[in-house]
Amino acid sequence: MQDLPPRAADHLAQRLYDAGCRHAFGMPGGEVLTLVDALEQAGITFHLAKHENAAGFMAEAVHHRDGAPAILVATLGPGAMNGINVVANALQDRVPMIVLTGCVDADEALTYTHQVMDHAQVYRSITKGTFRLTAEGADVIADKAVSLATQLRPGPVHIDVPISVADTRVPVVKRRRLTKAAPVAPEGSCVEKARRWVAEAEQPLAIVGLDVLYDDSHCVVRAFLEHFGIPFVTTYKAKGVVPEDHPLCLGGAGLSPLADTYLIPLAEQADLILCLGYDPIEMRPGWREIWDPDEKRVIDISAVVNDHYMHQAGLNLVADTSATLEAIAKGTPAGKTWPGGEPEMVRAALAAAFPTNDDWGPAGVIAETRAALPPETLATADSGAHRILLSQMWQCTEARGLIQSSALCTMGCAVPMAIGLKLAEPDRPVISFSGDAGFLMVAGELSTAAEMGGNPIFLVFVDASLALIELKQRQRQMGNRGVDFDHHDFAAMGRAFGGYGHTVRNRAELRAALGAAMTADKFTVIAAEIDRGGYDGRI
Repeated sequence: MQDLPPRAADHLAQRLYDAGCRHAFGMPGGEVLTLVDALEQAGITFHLAKHENAAGFMAEAVHHRDGAPAILVATLGPGAMNGINVVANALQDRVPMIVLTGCVDADEALTYTHQVMDHAQVYRSITKGTFRLTAEGADVIADKAVSLATQLRPGPVHIDVPISVADTRVPVVKRRRLTKAAPVAPEGSCVEKARRWVAEAEQPLAIVGLDVLYDDSHCVVRAFLEHFGIPFVTTYKAKGVVPEDHPLCLGGAGLSPLADTYLIPLAEQADLILCLGYDPIEMRPGWREIWDPDEKRVIDISAVVNDHYMHQAGLNLVADTSATLEAIAKGTPAGKTWPGGEPEMVRAALAAAFPTNDDWGPAGVIAETRAALPPETLATADSGAHRILLSQMWQCTEARGLIQSSALCTMGCAVPMAIGLKLAEPDRPVISFSGDAGFLMVAGELSTAAEMGGNPIFLVFVDASLALIELKQRQRQMGNRGVDFDHHDFAAMGRAFGGYGHTVRNRAELRAALGAAMTADKFTVIAAEIDRGGYDGRI
């Protein structure tokens, strides 16, 4: 029997496999069955989630471990719309993601309107690009999508796949692949100026951002900072690109007004600011225009032109981070920096502001968990007050040791991210940190955790309130409205979905629960009950 030519969906799936993709997530409908079949036949396992939004976060977590683009699959209409949040998050958090949606054929859509809508029109504003798959162009469209998604800065790309196109047989054609651009370093007077500024700086400070996650510059960044004695902060997403136990590290920055009371004055004292792959989309407004480039020397090294206007720089270098730092360092003498020891004082002040010795409360929960779990633990954080505190207290020794939604700041991401991490790294401890409201948004995905196996730990801060919003309400002297809800038994939810569940009210109980969860054969939900107001003065 003569072999049939591959389907257009097979060409698409094979290109995704070639890009390193081995996992796809979603919830299928009849319109994407061919896509799911093609993915599986290409060697990409399709994982069923209970909601498209959670599926996208599982896919993102896998990306953070294997480096391949995340794949989200959704059927037409409501399925495609359910993925809006996670796709917008991928755009703002710079996550390469391929969003595959099914759609009816153009001729069918002329007279059949049930569930039919213009997916591309909806997705256009929250993706780097949107395509409609054609049979003859399937391989080219797939390559364009992968290339666009992975170009700096990365992001999501949408492909709408008509039903008949997915099934159309297309002869094998010569594959075309976009050549990856070589790293580029600046030359000429701008490099000379940068060398002079670095050599003359007595109080330099670096801000390291998420571009560094994608350009393989970790080692060069560390060597540069060490050679010139430059203290540094990172954005939350860049935590761990240089291990946070490094003596030059001042920790993460972005959302904590408490941390900013120490970090921003240091930036104001600095005579040189180096923005290394710094994308300020993660930063709160308190970091906007905190220096004047006419009065302070600022070097901005970025993957793309920074047109956000969060800050300005006197020297803008749109180039590869490693190649640029190596060019600046060449022949540039290093001198003693910060003779007054201000960074060490800030480091000590931050340690005092975020102590690890609380008897209980959110800080006590975080400190005890960090002490009880091994250093190689992978963590995820949901949005809320706990995330701000966690991002300041949770020390990372590797890039992506803590992942979160740090630009869009969307709730409900931590649990599915932890499921994805455990799938990608089954032999490493994985824990998610959620507020009780965020956990309730995705509690149904505990069934997915049970089905996938492994023993991820889901820790929930239980105070029956939207703690961050309630705190803001009180700060504005407003009445308590729309932020409190009933107290629920989260440990029982874990047991109901086939895992284990513990309710803890002190550090000893938490340590025991974590110890049991580490050796458990299934997932564990740990409900840490804390008093309301526990974040007051702590974030």
